[in-house]
Amino acid sequence: MYQICVSGAAKGQSAVDGRQLARAAGEAVANGGHVLMTGATTGLPHEAAVGYKRAGGSMSVGISPASSKVEHVMKYRLPTKPYDVVLYTGMRYVGRDAFLINSSDAVISIGGRLGTLHEAMIAIESDTPIGFLMGAGGTGDEMQDILRSAGRDASSEIMFGDNVQELLDRLVKLLDNENHKYLDLYE
Repeated sequence: MYQICVSGAAKGQSAVDGRQLARAAGEAVANGGHVLMTGATTGLPHEAAVGYKRAGGSMSVGISPASSKVEHVMKYRLPTKPYDVVLYTGMRYVGRDAFLINSSDAVISIGGRLGTLHEAMIAIESDTPIGFLMGAGGTGDEMQDILRSAGRDASSEIMFGDNVQELLDRLVKLLDNENHKYLDLYE
């Protein structure tokens, strides 16, 4: 069982266009028996959490930018359901993003705006495996051009796909290979 982050737009057109992809991502993570990690926000992360719980997922963890539940709901206007646990970091969005990605074994990124791009860059720079699920628009669908402009290409830890189950399977296979000596720790 791995901790799989689903990252994506909280609002905007890619949040609309990626809704079904995010739900499918949550379902795939649940069906794989993994823990779901998100930024405890609206839009695609919320849709992933809804899909995860509907599929019977056992542990959905939201990482909040707020320092308390009151601040999370009243200041940031973020949901607390359908999470099993919300961790209130008090780190605002920038710190929350780093905490979220560094607490995850792998990331599925869908659509996105600047926050999703930020999370993707943290994953890439910290060598956290990331799969970009194509089809929701936003920064995710521009990521290959962004990487080329930065002198990077897709690699074994940076992958692209348009089928969420295949993308998750590739991420899990990569994690299994990296952790082959310690797979019993992930049971």
